[in-house]
Amino acid sequence: MSMYDNLPKDPVMLLSFTNTQLRDTFHTLDSFCINFQIERRELEAKLGAIDYVYDEKTNQFI
Repeated sequence: MSMYDNLPKDPVMLLSFTNTQLRDTFHTLDSFCINFQIERRELEAKLGAIDYVYDEKTNQFI
């Protein structure tokens, strides 16, 4: 089982979880993706489907 299996499946919950992790634990999206064993482009596509994009300056999806 990969860490990806533990990520929320619902896109809005995934957004909230990801932004919280980026704020509290991870300094980059890449480090988050490595930790949770998810491809960055896959995560960006999932959150892009609900019109969110990653902003490197704020280290969050906006």
